Amino acid sequence: KQQQQQQTQTHKKQKKNKKKTQQEEEDGAAQQTEQKPQRSEPAAASFPPTFSVSEIKNKQRRHLMFMKLKQEKRKQKMQLRKKRKKEREALGDKAPPKEVPKTIENQRVYDETTVDPDDEEVAFDEGTDEFSAYFNGLTNPKVLITTSDRPRGRTVKFCEQLATVIPNAHVYYRRGLALKRIIPQCVARDFTYLMVINEDRKVPNGLVLCHLPEGPTAHFKVSSVRLRKEMKRRGKDPTEHSPEVILNNFSTRLGHSIGRLLAALFPQNPHFVGRQVATFHNQRDFIFFRFHRYIFKNEKKVGIQELGPRFTLKLRSLQKGTFDSKFGEYEWVLKRHEMDSCRRKFQL
Repeated sequence: KQQQQQQTQTHKKQKKNKKKTQQEEEDGAAQQTEQKPQRSEPAAASFPPTFSVSEIKNKQRRHLMFMKLKQEKRKQKMQLRKKRKKEREALGDKAPPKEVPKTIENQRVYDETTVDPDDEEVAFDEGTDEFSAYFNGLTNPKVLITTSDRPRGRTVKFCEQLATVIPNAHVYYRRGLALKRIIPQCVARDFTYLMVINEDRKVPNGLVLCHLPEGPTAHFKVSSVRLRKEMKRRGKDPTEHSPEVILNNFSTRLGHSIGRLLAALFPQNPHFVGRQVATFHNQRDFIFFRFHRYIFKNEKKVGIQELGPRFTLKLRSLQKGTFDSKFGEYEWVLKRHEMDSCRRKFQL
């Protein structure tokens, strides 16, 4: 009993001591708040240096804060640009050269097959390849455009519009014939090209371009097809004048041969009266096709109007000779996992 009484007494003493310490702490905190002067609240909320917008849980609040931060960054960039512009104007000719921004194109990995226009070997190959007769003016292009079996309306319209872009092009219905049977008939009727447009789910997705009579044959993936009705601010339908042809950035040996393959689709003597231009622009191994009409407003200004259609090509394979899916010899085949591993290495 005596031991129990002693334990209860010690517990009571400990509780009293805890209460005293808590009261002393509260009194000290109250005295500190009385001594500190009251600060005025800032107009805008200031965030700690480790603040990130992703920590905000409310979606609407997070979006608003993100847009505010974006606007602030834009203002800072504009101020820096104006400041640099004023400094350059003040320095005049002594101003340092402008910094060139880093892009995937100017950081491109050097390719050993890059074509030098003054190379004798390249000139010899050009004089003896399959397109030499065309570039020497011995043959005129004549193109047959056809489709895969049972084409849909969008693919048929795309073929018809291509026929208005390429002079001396004829559209024929496939009728279930194999390409190996079509090619001899095209050669007998003096066609220089066979163009086959494939489709998937009613959308054009492939292009087989076969140069006749000896090849080569290129297979392209087709994407981003836009017909004339789907384009905004397009001009009137193109005329029958032969357009000018522009080929950009076909720098390697493979790109050089693809450029010659595409150039041989059009006649060599363009009609400048029509003021029409067909452009094949290669960028990062994607070939963008555009068809424009231009007009000279004065000595310095030029007006451009897109006529359509527009589409994008991606080379899948290049085959020697005419189309032969079983026994054909391929010069180049796209291997995605090997060739697309480096973003700064291009094939064309």
